Amino acid sequence: MDHSLTPFFNPQGVVVIGASSKPDKLGYGVARNLSRSGYQGNIYFVNPGGGKIFNRSMYTSLMKVPDPVDLAVLIIPAAAAPETIKLCGQRGIRAVILLSSGFRETGPGGAELENKCLEIARRHNIRMIGPNCIGLLDTHLPLDTSFLQTPLPRKGNIALISHSGAVCAALIDWSLVQNFGFSHLVSLGNQADINETDILSMVVEDPNTEVLALYLECIQDGRRFLETAGAAARKKPVIVLKSGRSEAGQKAAASHTGALAGSEIAYTAAFSRAGVLRAGTIEEMFDWARFLAWGKKIEGRNIAILTNSGGPGVLATDALGNENLELAQFTMQTKTALEKRLPPAASIRNPVDLIASGSPEQYATCLNILLEDPGVNGAMVILVPPPMYAAIDVARSLIPVIQDSKKPVGVALIGGKRILKARQLFKEANIPEYPFPESAISSLARLADRADYLRQPHHSPTRPADINVDRAQQIVEQAASDAWLPAQELETLLEAYKIPVSPIKLASTPEEAAHIAAGMGFPVVLKIASPDLQHKSDVGGIILNIRDEEQTRCGFTQMIERVSAQIPEAHLDGIHVQRMLPKGQEVISGVIRDKQFGPLVMFGSGGVEVEGLQDVAFELAPLTEHQSEVLINRTWAGKKLSGFRSIPAADKQAASDILVRLAWLACDCPAISEIEINPLLVMAPGQGVSAVDVRVRISESNTSGPC
Repeated sequence: MDHSLTPFFNPQGVVVIGASSKPDKLGYGVARNLSRSGYQGNIYFVNPGGGKIFNRSMYTSLMKVPDPVDLAVLIIPAAAAPETIKLCGQRGIRAVILLSSGFRETGPGGAELENKCLEIARRHNIRMIGPNCIGLLDTHLPLDTSFLQTPLPRKGNIALISHSGAVCAALIDWSLVQNFGFSHLVSLGNQADINETDILSMVVEDPNTEVLALYLECIQDGRRFLETAGAAARKKPVIVLKSGRSEAGQKAAASHTGALAGSEIAYTAAFSRAGVLRAGTIEEMFDWARFLAWGKKIEGRNIAILTNSGGPGVLATDALGNENLELAQFTMQTKTALEKRLPPAASIRNPVDLIASGSPEQYATCLNILLEDPGVNGAMVILVPPPMYAAIDVARSLIPVIQDSKKPVGVALIGGKRILKARQLFKEANIPEYPFPESAISSLARLADRADYLRQPHHSPTRPADINVDRAQQIVEQAASDAWLPAQELETLLEAYKIPVSPIKLASTPEEAAHIAAGMGFPVVLKIASPDLQHKSDVGGIILNIRDEEQTRCGFTQMIERVSAQIPEAHLDGIHVQRMLPKGQEVISGVIRDKQFGPLVMFGSGGVEVEGLQDVAFELAPLTEHQSEVLINRTWAGKKLSGFRSIPAADKQAASDILVRLAWLACDCPAISEIEINPLLVMAPGQGVSAVDVRVRISESNTSGPC
């Protein structure tokens, strides 16, 4: 815990600098909210003109404010901020919330002013939230340093950390309608000093917070966030809504790995590694947050569906499949109990359909039966306005069953006016309810995802003992920057990390190629050698199954002529000769370095169709054996390695080991910006793998991004 942040969460006294007695000023809003928040510490207001507001005198100078005071809220003109922060430091205040706008968000001049504020704050050991924010709220302390209009949020157990003040304001208003509350709301603004990672590490320790929801537009330090969020997620659910997912266009990448990777893939991989749940919308984030904050646990992914209408039951079943949940299989005892209580037209199979005549008593009784089934991990209740009963009566019968159950129950109330009272009853009972089955099932799935994450082993990756880090680093340091590593150095580099590679040699004449091929043993493969041609097959730069010296000489000549005619400006070094390998499954593996999170490992379907199929998955480096296996199994290429119909199984364990070694190679050599093995040939079980075509790019500008 960072004790320098304590005054933001438990201040002994708060001073508002820039308080105003004029209701149209933001300084008035801050003074009003702080005065009415119920904060029990000392409250002081500062305004050069003096005066009185909310039965408190306004001091004309910060230096006249008595002790204790350790948190200053600044709502002043931007130009006055540097001097005011300096005065806070001289006064001994070490925590500042700078609400004012007019800084980095306005352009270069504002950025310069913001940097000046930060420089002064650091000189005086001041921690600062903002600028350009709406402050923070704590509903339990309580404390409100914002200027938002009342009413303010209800007391609750969801903490919101947001880069956007407007998002905070809108969500407060929305939460009042949805009848849920917050423990904390923290608006970070420009994050000149304190960022999302700093606040996350503090809020997760708050006993009044059950779920942390973050609205993020960026992350300042990817690896630090990853470490902090991972530690937080093992204590409490962390949900992130990251904006800016779409990219207007991605710069052309030199490799398939680079073309298929992107910053959003890196964010997704990072959140997954940390156990963070990534929401796609604001509504989804709080659908999940309300369900996770409810406090129910789930032991598996088998769900029972109870409905009074067949159509919504089918839709719910489809939603289960989309969320990797399963229809629970009922015991005979469960089926018998249901059959005794339902008419013949009802369905006792999952989904259980009470039909339109389903009564409040039948709903409650059947839900209880389903929840007692040992094969049911959770339930989904769907209520379409019943023709014979009031929806509120069904709600009254269900609520005690749901409250008493140790298993989670998703509730979908489908309709408008006829279910309004039922919806309100569930809200008052603090039971999450949703307008459609898909939303409720999505929330159930996140509960199951979190349970799966907590069951996973959380071991730190260990570097293989048989690799030669010094040798690899020496090769990379001696290589030219912003260039692809030559073939000879490539072999030595991979050998240092015990990554098997099919030997390859460069020939500059047809005769030399024939001599090399004869020495390797036929059949061989010929590949064009050129730093300007990264996708050889696109220009006819590969010839397979060369079986004698004459074919080698002819193939050499034909390939040089063909490529030269197509791309006359390309520099050709000659032809690479490589031994043909036994049959196996072709996959792609690689690494791309993300500027925020460091190396990303890729695995998927290889060969020439890699970008067309896009059957690839990414994971952050380094990898444990378990993480490597999970990465492989997320792709069709990985599933095929276990064998499928006429496709024989391949050496999946060897492929997994290669990913672990590639990850460490990228971690140990930060100047490596890209690695691609395409194809990586995975042979029969026990026969290992071989890197057939390998490229490694060195880029001096990528020496940041440690693992």
